[in-house]
Amino acid sequence: MAHISPDQDVVTLINVFTVDPENQETLARVLIEATETTMSGCSGYVSANIHKSLDGTKVTNYAQWRSREHFEAMLSDPVARAHMTEAGELASGFEPQLYEVVFSDG
Repeated sequence: MAHISPDQDVVTLINVFTVDPENQETLARVLIEATETTMSGCSGYVSANIHKSLDGTKVTNYAQWRSREHFEAMLSDPVARAHMTEAGELASGFEPQLYEVVFSDG
């Protein structure tokens, strides 16, 4: 389960995908399936949350990993890369970034 706190020793991936509204649901399903079948079994995986924008043009993946090294190791996994390629092909753009939490209220 995601726990958002500056005291949590994790890195956070926030990846915002831009999609045509007709691809939003498919992309969300691809990301959910990738998480359930592959990412959740990778060393260092903590949690993932997939969000759909109300206007149909964005899908956002908020995922936590134990460290940058764990995240980077996942990137070299061929099965994980295949899922990422599939997701990328459904989007017109995406912006993955790693973050650290500096403040959380509530």
